[in-house]
Amino acid sequence: MTAKTQKDYALQLERLAQIVDLEKYPIHDLEHPVTKELVARCREQLDDIGCSVIADFVRPEAQERMRLEARRLLPCIFRSEQEHNPYMTKKDDRFSSDHPNHYLQRRTAGFINTDIIPADSDMLAMYDNDIMTRFVGECLGIWPIYTWADPLARCPYGVLEDGDYFPWHFDGNEFTVSVSVEQPAEGGIFEYAPNIRTKEDENIDAVKRVLNGDKKGVYELEWKPGYLQLFKGRYALHRVQKVKGPGAWITALPTYMTDPDTVNRPEHSKQFYGRALPIHFEREANRPDNLLD
Repeated sequence: MTAKTQKDYALQLERLAQIVDLEKYPIHDLEHPVTKELVARCREQLDDIGCSVIADFVRPEAQERMRLEARRLLPCIFRSEQEHNPYMTKKDDRFSSDHPNHYLQRRTAGFINTDIIPADSDMLAMYDNDIMTRFVGECLGIWPIYTWADPLARCPYGVLEDGDYFPWHFDGNEFTVSVSVEQPAEGGIFEYAPNIRTKEDENIDAVKRVLNGDKKGVYELEWKPGYLQLFKGRYALHRVQKVKGPGAWITALPTYMTDPDTVNRPEHSKQFYGRALPIHFEREANRPDNLLD
């Protein structure tokens, strides 16, 4: 390392130590036995069920700072109430009436878009940290990976309050690293059907079975504040059950990609984040695959 690189690394490590419990999870040292064991477990779970959870990853004081930050920004939230299919695409009559394209459910949810989150945010500091990105890449078994180029969706807070529901869908991005910031009194259970499709096969029949209530192969996530989740959401059908009562489902959603240039499609960006920027139109043709969404 050059002197400048060493200084940058030291600053990133110091900042990360304020957020992540590096004593319990020394992710800055990939050769540490604890880190090696953790990476191996995450890889195994991601391969098996498309999801891995690390309990108490974020320090309680950092998790509370994130919660207060999200609460302060709630007046700026983009809330939407609309019907959509699992692919977030428009209804297409070229598909048969029982195709998932025609399966519409009403979503009521909100996002605190990344572009309004303060630059000194703990969540952004963790996301834009090279040490964290390298650790995530090790857990995924993929390198290089990149923080997402989408200026609205790269690292938002997802928010569901009393009565809100986020129906079955696929993610537009390949991988999501989620951090639970606040949990509601009741509901808000995360359900997912891992690896239900691949780049080559939409597996329409299996998707239809889940949409019609078949819970075979569907998992529920244990999700508490400070927990971190690694998730392959592009290939897993997933939803958040209706939230009930006081409190809110607030989850930070830092997102990583294997393509540094891909962003959400304009339609997807409008549905979730309230608007599409020039970059969404300019890069609409940059897709990681040829899946329906």
